[in-house]
Amino acid sequence: MSRTLYFDNAATTYPKPTDVYNAMNDFYMNNGVNVGRGQYSLASKASALVNETRELIYKLFNCPANKKVVFTSSATEAINIILQGLPWQGEENVYITHFEHNGVLRCLNHLREVHNIDLSNENYLEVDRDTLCYDLEEIQNQFNRKKPNVVIINHASNVCGLVAPIEEISRLAKKYGATVIVDCAQTAGLLNIDLRKIMADYVIFAGHKTIYGPFGIAGFIIDEKSQLKPLLYGGTGIDSANLDMPTTIPERFEVGSPNIQAIAGLNAALKWLFSTGVNNIYEKEREMTNELISVLKEFEVNMYLPSDEANHIGIVSCTFKDLPTDGIGNFLNQHNVAVRTGLHCAPDAHRFLGTYPGGTVRFSLSYFNTNDQLTLLKEIIRDIYLY
Repeated sequence: MSRTLYFDNAATTYPKPTDVYNAMNDFYMNNGVNVGRGQYSLASKASALVNETRELIYKLFNCPANKKVVFTSSATEAINIILQGLPWQGEENVYITHFEHNGVLRCLNHLREVHNIDLSNENYLEVDRDTLCYDLEEIQNQFNRKKPNVVIINHASNVCGLVAPIEEISRLAKKYGATVIVDCAQTAGLLNIDLRKIMADYVIFAGHKTIYGPFGIAGFIIDEKSQLKPLLYGGTGIDSANLDMPTTIPERFEVGSPNIQAIAGLNAALKWLFSTGVNNIYEKEREMTNELISVLKEFEVNMYLPSDEANHIGIVSCTFKDLPTDGIGNFLNQHNVAVRTGLHCAPDAHRFLGTYPGGTVRFSLSYFNTNDQLTLLKEIIRDIYLY
């Protein structure tokens, strides 16, 4: 294992559970074939692996019976399939949070150019700047003033870790018949997400972040009766004589050969999550986060944190007094500390926090960070000020 002090888990969790590495290696050593393309036993084994992984995702999100899991190569691909597949008529009111990733923002910018959707300043879901807390009463007023057609909710910010009350916001949006999309890239596997309580049409997850799986596998959860249009066209392994895409889900959206090795890793990661316990993982990360905040408080830093720690995951963004963000990142790198600096692919978040255009130094934690690592980090940061 690398000796690097790794605090960039919001980009991807590292290390992964050992079971993930073993499962991915085992797939190519002992299977390595495609799903749905053969009647032989290895193909059946690969298909069973994929189907079992879908079932584990159903369990993770407590999905009702009408939900289906679609696998994609990344959360960004999932976002594009959903947003570009909606039946846009033009000039729809689209509400978003201040904390959307460019995976959402750039796709919406394209749709604004094509369909003239409304993404004006009043379409940002209201957050109190002093407490970093969503204002549900004002969000209700926003919806009263301008009826929402689509509401996109970033479940947790990759910049400041603020958690959105997705159950409450989704219920408010559904009163107006809005389509609700929830981005759980930073929370799936870390927070309990119950789709029997959350009124979401589409929920996006990323395998390589808080699920502790590998790159190359992500997806979204969709209603089995959804009429979402496919983004990609091609072979699906079924109904091959028909040049139209299948009408069934997930086949309508899963084109080409899936990354079964990554699915094998995701399968192992999900089993590790359930064995370890989602609540236990959250509590460990919460403990490390509180310790990290204590470490940073000893220095001249400005941290951007919600006032209620219950609305916060293990991401701490800060700026160092009189020291440039990039310079801090370079210094930490020289001491084998991995952090992320800049805008974190979320420029609106930094505009809202007042850290644009320089951005912040972001520390993000996982289950595998330790108190010893934070002790070393304190010594290294002290060296920054001495230097």
